[in-house]
Amino acid sequence: MQKMSVVLVLILLHSHMVFASDPDPVLDFCIATTKESASCNRKPSCKNSSAVTVEDFTFSGIKFPGNYSQTGFSAMSVNSNVFPGLNSLGMSFVRADFDVGGINVPHFHPRATETAFVLEGRIYSGFVDTSNRVFAKVVEKGEVMVFPRGLVHFQMNVGDTPATILGSFNSQNPGLQKIPAAIFGSGIREDLLEKAFGLSANEIAKLRRRFVPH
Repeated sequence: MQKMSVVLVLILLHSHMVFASDPDPVLDFCIATTKESASCNRKPSCKNSSAVTVEDFTFSGIKFPGNYSQTGFSAMSVNSNVFPGLNSLGMSFVRADFDVGGINVPHFHPRATETAFVLEGRIYSGFVDTSNRVFAKVVEKGEVMVFPRGLVHFQMNVGDTPATILGSFNSQNPGLQKIPAAIFGSGIREDLLEKAFGLSANEIAKLRRRFVPH
């Protein structure tokens, strides 16, 4: 009986590890035919392989910088919704452009590790682990930093010119949760936020006006 229990535990542990990441593809490729099939990997509707061309495997939507004139920061996600060739391959990426002094607010990706390659500029970049230890430094053109899955990370352009980062994820749907918006823009009770952050009702209201979706 004890031996059977050990075997069962090992099977359950293996199952958890298998489903902790995107499932392995069962085809060479699956060019999604609808956004719905691209956003989840359950029985995707695939383009007939005889109709697939090289154009299905190329994407030109991030050739130029995004518009960061309003906020100082622009992010253009490249996933299977906009690039169907990525469907079922377990990866996606993003182009992030920063004005001088622009920031990518603290955030995390619940389903993916990110590697960030600095294409141009100097970026103060880092993450915080579960013991609240900060790992941060200025990374420059040609350098790469990795952000472990699920950990809060952040970026700021500390150079004298605009900067660009290309980020790659090991999931076709990494998810994104920005900390300021999650806390002040989600409808959490004001009295809880006042106690948690030591802020007044007026200060909470001001932050909510800034982060509540419009």
